[in-house]
Amino acid sequence: MTRKASITEGQRRLRHAVAVAACAAALFLDGCAIGPNYKRPAVASPDNFRSATGLATTNSLADVTWWDIYKDEALKQLIQTALANNYDARIAVTRIEQARQSAAQVRSQFFPTVDYQGAVGRGKNQFVGNPAPNPQNPTVFNTALGSLNAAWEVDLWGRIRRLNEAARAQFLASEEARNGVTLSLVSSVAQAYFELLELDLALDIAKRTTKSFGESYTLFKRKLEGGAASLLDTSRAEASMATAAAAIPDVERQIVRKENQINILLGRAPGPIPRTAKLLGETMPPAVPAGLPSTLLERRPDIRQAEQNLRTANAQIGVAMAEFLPKIGLTAFAGKMSPDLSTIAMTSGTANGWSLAANASGPIFQGGKLIAQYRQAKAAWDEARLTYEQTALNALGDVANALIDREKLEGVCEQQARSVRAYKQAVSVATKRYVAGKASYFDVLDAQNELFPAENSLAQTQLNQLLAIVQLYKALGGGWQQEMQPVRPEETKSKPQPQPPIQRKP
Repeated sequence: MTRKASITEGQRRLRHAVAVAACAAALFLDGCAIGPNYKRPAVASPDNFRSATGLATTNSLADVTWWDIYKDEALKQLIQTALANNYDARIAVTRIEQARQSAAQVRSQFFPTVDYQGAVGRGKNQFVGNPAPNPQNPTVFNTALGSLNAAWEVDLWGRIRRLNEAARAQFLASEEARNGVTLSLVSSVAQAYFELLELDLALDIAKRTTKSFGESYTLFKRKLEGGAASLLDTSRAEASMATAAAAIPDVERQIVRKENQINILLGRAPGPIPRTAKLLGETMPPAVPAGLPSTLLERRPDIRQAEQNLRTANAQIGVAMAEFLPKIGLTAFAGKMSPDLSTIAMTSGTANGWSLAANASGPIFQGGKLIAQYRQAKAAWDEARLTYEQTALNALGDVANALIDREKLEGVCEQQARSVRAYKQAVSVATKRYVAGKASYFDVLDAQNELFPAENSLAQTQLNQLLAIVQLYKALGGGWQQEMQPVRPEETKSKPQPQPPIQRKP
């Protein structure tokens, strides 16, 4: 009875020891690695954006797909083409692939490395090309060596785990960089397209103004021929007509340059851009909710990229700390070696060789090198943290600026439209009074000269209203989350398709 109890107690102790050993192994292999674990820095953000016209809500303009924002079929097609062919977007895809393979290289350090070695030789007092250990009996003979070697570093302190964490964060940062390229690309195409429509309108204004001055010139010339006007009237009218006409080729030049710019964004040779829309026909969303300021941390690609860079810097601190500790490795060798080439092929085992070994290496004195590496890693982390906080702060400023632009440009546009209507009426009244002999030529030309810049200013303001929506959409980080067909790296050489970003929680 006593013996049975003692056996039970021994089994209990054995199980306890096994459990402790298992926990220790789990701690070393899967537990916390040396160095600080990553924690997102706190970024102070207001409850609502400055210049927001209403209370903060969870809804945001950035949640709307870009094809619902820009209700122009031609623009939609241009954006689709740019996402598929733009060189910056395609280059960003190749950078993601590079980062992915770099992370795979770091991850390979978790596994043993196995290589082979083989050599044959013939000589005097040598073994496979090396001096023989016993030169007392000089002999010329053949030698051979064949072996497999394995080595594995035990990641006791988590150095490799921290390296893997840093490499993975760099990979994710490259994805966020690609998302940022996509966001900038959509915004750039939309902005260039609206600027092209504004140039079309400016060209139309220049042609109408030239025609209007031409009619005045014809009227003054007819009166001059009839002796009812002076040469001064005709000369002033001709000069105004020529000034307005000079703007036409300049605007046409700008249109061609803008079309070339758009084609470059689309990844194709310069050429015309087909379009039927007019600037005044473009619609703007009636409501543009900004959302919560805190959501910028989750949506803006540049903020997400800055956070992944911070995560990399954080992991590098652990790598620097691990360099102070010994590296423990396991090695193995198995093969055949013989001073006689004929012996190595024998199965008797006389030429067999093998070994198992453990090794440890660590620093004793490095002249301050390891301490400097650790301090450098800490300083790099401080830089990455400040960059992250600065990026988040700039994002808040971008949204606030875009909101105030949209709000105030509405008032500017309203007053400029009122000014244009008044100038048009003044031109009509002055022309009628001049024909009736109740006004001078100066009244007609003065009204026409003021109408031309007023119409151009109104067109520029209407463009700025559209661009304010583009900038707000970009500032809020919208547009890059859309589902599209992935791009494989080998497709970047010919006809690539747009690749969707990987959506995940930070």
